[in-house]
Amino acid sequence: MTSIGSLPGDVLLDIFDFYVADKGPATKTKTEAWQILIHVCRRWRHIVFRSPRRLDLRLFCTANTPAKDILDIWPALPIFVNGHVLERIDESSNLVSDDSDVDNIVAALKCSDRVCQIMVACTTSQMEKVSAAMREPFPELTDLWLRPWDEMVPVFPDSFLGGFAPRLRSLWLDYIAFPGLPTLLLSATGLLTLRLLDIPHSGYVSPEAMATSLSALTHLRTIQLRFKSPQSFPAQESRPPPPPTRFVLRPLADFYFRGVSEYLEDFLARIDAPELNYLEISFFNQIDFDTPQLVRFLSRTPSLKTFEKACIAFGGGAVGVKLSTRIPYLGALDVNILCNEFDWQLSSLAQFCNPSLRPLPTTEDLYIYEYQRSLPDQQDDFENTEWLQVLRPFNGVKDLYLSKAVSARLTPAMQAMVGGTMLPILKNIFLEGFQPSTPIPEGIREFVAERQLNDNPILVSRWDRDPEQETF
Repeated sequence: MTSIGSLPGDVLLDIFDFYVADKGPATKTKTEAWQILIHVCRRWRHIVFRSPRRLDLRLFCTANTPAKDILDIWPALPIFVNGHVLERIDESSNLVSDDSDVDNIVAALKCSDRVCQIMVACTTSQMEKVSAAMREPFPELTDLWLRPWDEMVPVFPDSFLGGFAPRLRSLWLDYIAFPGLPTLLLSATGLLTLRLLDIPHSGYVSPEAMATSLSALTHLRTIQLRFKSPQSFPAQESRPPPPPTRFVLRPLADFYFRGVSEYLEDFLARIDAPELNYLEISFFNQIDFDTPQLVRFLSRTPSLKTFEKACIAFGGGAVGVKLSTRIPYLGALDVNILCNEFDWQLSSLAQFCNPSLRPLPTTEDLYIYEYQRSLPDQQDDFENTEWLQVLRPFNGVKDLYLSKAVSARLTPAMQAMVGGTMLPILKNIFLEGFQPSTPIPEGIREFVAERQLNDNPILVSRWDRDPEQETF
């Protein structure tokens, strides 16, 4: 038998590497697992400290870590600052937090040349202390996530991070106003992920400035731009015309946007993303959806030109249309319009589908259903026109799936389609809960009968709805 103490150093290093290997989300216990090894014996301590990069040695500082006292006892290792300042209820039932926790975070941030990752969530007043401690460059910083707990908006100065972040890979700012962001992004040429969530109106960055700053990010894979309210829109009188050339964001794979259509239009007019695989759009409710730049952008994005499946879903706070391929994660467009009332949802969807969605000859499966809500009983003649506008792009559909509530509302519109050219190659209609012994809804029955007379038979069958389609 061979004792572990007789193993060569390189073998021990392989064992140590396996022991400290990252296994899931970073925690203090996982990140500082190497500290157990160095207390075994002097030889192990020497092997560990001789290979800090191989073993990814880091110190993990939380809001409870007395950074002033402990950082000096270790070698100058990279620091992961993970400070979630939790609030508590005091004797007067007020929500308070301990400022000493923030002082611990600030003490760790003062080692700016060693901090490699930052994840901090706290109140706005505390976040201002954090941002004040981050006005120096952080040359080793790779990942940054900041979020205030409360509804106040912290404003970061242009000097945040010294305006320079050369090694940054991931940037996530939530409900923070940072007017100097475009300048910082121009220096973060290795950025892989950019998430700007709940962007306040005070943190507005124009589409032109945003597109220009992103053009320097030659490795960017994911963008999230989500504005807090529809107040953040480009002023009509200051909107410049589309430029003659566009920035090419070649590696970009996923783009998430929430805002007004005018902002998205001005942004998409300035970029190309030939490798984009997933585009998710959430529009605030508005009177008009005029999106010619979106149509042009889709036409020049290969994976977003051909779809085989479409889902239209009416929800409690939004209506959505999702176009995808039958192969998961290989091209998808997901558009949601944020509004509550069904009549607004249908009207907004009709405005978007016609003419924003070009004809979809390859889309063979169309699902229409509701989730998290019940549809109203009252209908009017104008609703039929809106349904026709929604269905017009889907001229390649062969299989139509309708929930029970939707089929009742769509019946008059399908009656109006009798003798027309809508859904010209439809082969099957699947109705939720349909039984051969129950009558087909009148409008659908007339539509099917007319196609039968024209030697284009349509089969009506039962649809057993997938529970996963309760969300969209």
